[in-house]
Amino acid sequence: MTADPLTPVLTKRWLSPQSWRLATYEKLEGYTALRKALSGTPEQLVQLVKDAGLRGRGGAGFPTGVKWSFMPPNEDKPHYLVINADEGEPGTCKDIPLMMADPHSLIEGCIIASYAMRVHRCFIYVRGEALHPIRRLNSAVREAYQAGYLGKNILDSGYDLDITVHAGAGAYICGEETALLDSLEGRRGQPRLKPPFPAASGLYAAPTTVNNVETIASVPYIVNGGAEWFRKMGTEKSPGPKIYSISGHVERPGQYEAPLGTTLRQLLELAGGMKDGIPLKFWTPGGSSTPLFTAEHLDVPLDFEGAAEAGSMLGTTAVQVFNETVSVPWAVMKWTKFYEHESCGKCTPCREGTYWLAQILERMVEGRGTEEDIDTLLDICDNILGRSFCALGDGATSPITSAIKYFRDEFVELCEKNRARSPELVGAS
Repeated sequence: MTADPLTPVLTKRWLSPQSWRLATYEKLEGYTALRKALSGTPEQLVQLVKDAGLRGRGGAGFPTGVKWSFMPPNEDKPHYLVINADEGEPGTCKDIPLMMADPHSLIEGCIIASYAMRVHRCFIYVRGEALHPIRRLNSAVREAYQAGYLGKNILDSGYDLDITVHAGAGAYICGEETALLDSLEGRRGQPRLKPPFPAASGLYAAPTTVNNVETIASVPYIVNGGAEWFRKMGTEKSPGPKIYSISGHVERPGQYEAPLGTTLRQLLELAGGMKDGIPLKFWTPGGSSTPLFTAEHLDVPLDFEGAAEAGSMLGTTAVQVFNETVSVPWAVMKWTKFYEHESCGKCTPCREGTYWLAQILERMVEGRGTEEDIDTLLDICDNILGRSFCALGDGATSPITSAIKYFRDEFVELCEKNRARSPELVGAS
């Protein structure tokens, strides 16, 4: 790893006084990348982002430049850029602080990305409960219009762009890009059947690109620094810096920017180590919909390849850390109840599957489970995985299957306690 984990890129303005104001942003290289981008062609910008190797920071890790290149070159239909700021994954907290502390970096990224894809209308879809970032963004958009960075003929380039900040209504499913587009059109947020993909038929059936906040906020730095500079951070296949959200049993929970490929051992050092010195038991590398890791995985490089090779996913880099005081079946039950509640109900495997998973786990945690329940859980997971409309179903199975893989004895122990209590219960009745 060539970059020092403490060299901030995405978070470099976060601690500046009134970092969310245009005046502060302009003092710290703000909107210099936009001027540079507008002097080039859209094709050059798409190629630059491809060369930099920027990958989607929302969880999927799809190459951003490739995604941009799917946008058709002709403009017979309007083109749209939609920013997915519906941050709802349990444990994830990187986009909201970014919009709070440095909203102009997102807006500048939006303008550059829109120019690269010949977009004249951009929407930022923010999670409805996040009132403070919505206000900050709206204020920053107003400042950008007043300064001539948005609207007609931006910086005398002949290029026009309007940005609309849209507040969602607090549904986790709207983090899925096609459900987000349905919600943005005023309908109930439910995933669409793909194909057609948004690049061909997205918002209002027009060509649309959906990108994550952190992905787009990285773009101005790439324009200013260049592809080679960006590739000096992170790993060969996963270049660049990343904001890791660390929560749970650590001394200093928070957002830590580090190059992709950083390990949990290094992140724990940044976060002051395990809280009260109680040893690590299990953790999630990318939010609760990614398979669990254990203390054995402390040195897994947290990039897209490293996490996958070790049997999980990088996801949103929401690192939730749990010490030895936490019951694994209890934690998994809590997450599963969340997925049951947030399932949109459109497809049967997810709607029925999450309901039954939550029922069985609740019964087991209450001490009324049997060993057959463990096999039933795995069987239900097998019937959900790969069979639901979107990734919510798949995500709901990940913590369960990985928990049983690494901590089966804890589930068995709950069942044995139940068996030991059963004769007493029979006698009592």
